[in-house]
Amino acid sequence: MSINKVILVGHVGKDPEVKYLDNGVAVCNFSLATSETYTNKNNEKVTQTEWHNIVIWRKLAEIAEKYVKKGSQLYIEGKLRTRSWENQEGIKKYTTEVLADNFQMLGKRQDSMSTQTVSEPATVSQTNQTENIPNIEDDLPF
Repeated sequence: MSINKVILVGHVGKDPEVKYLDNGVAVCNFSLATSETYTNKNNEKVTQTEWHNIVIWRKLAEIAEKYVKKGSQLYIEGKLRTRSWENQEGIKKYTTEVLADNFQMLGKRQDSMSTQTVSEPATVSQTNQTENIPNIEDDLPF
């Protein structure tokens, strides 16, 4: 048995880019930053940021296009996928992406979603393919 599961909480680095394939299927790409802060041996605070390439498909991609913006804080669940291609010089290149199958918007809602300014998580999942924006607080397990 094997498991390929990724959970990230971070901030969106750029507005999502959504493209539609010939068959009408939407695919969304954006970067997500996660940061870790620690104190080094010289007692200085150091922040290390990792950038993750996020890929979302179908209805979730359309929802992300509508609601996710640069700076949005997201909780993302998915799996790692590495793909390869050849560049113009014939050199094989690789990239590792997080193929998201569900995400939750964290923090305050944006004005485009609601006039309310209270913290209300919005959860969307690839499995139910519907927009589900609950009006309750969700406790993360960490």
